[in-house]
Amino acid sequence: MRGLVGRPRFRPEAVVCDRGYDHDSHRRLVRERGVRPVIARRKTEHGSGLGRVRWVVERTFAWLHHFKRLLVRYDRRAEIHEAFLALGCCLVCFRRLERSF
Repeated sequence: MRGLVGRPRFRPEAVVCDRGYDHDSHRRLVRERGVRPVIARRKTEHGSGLGRVRWVVERTFAWLHHFKRLLVRYDRRAEIHEAFLALGCCLVCFRRLERSF
């Protein structure tokens, strides 16, 4: 018996968000999809450690936005944009490795 065509879907274990998403409706939507929400509570002290995970993603976007073609999307076809995104990731990794040696 065959299943659905395509690769299997990936469901993350948890979603990490900042205080801007601290609302019961957001938590409920995430839980309905079988994902554990990790959302910082408003009006609590900082230091939960959520920023360390989020910062990695924002830093990576900042590195990729040094390439103007990725910052301003000129390509209409998603395949071309995805190819340049992969190329940008390779260049970022290469430069980081080059600096470490």
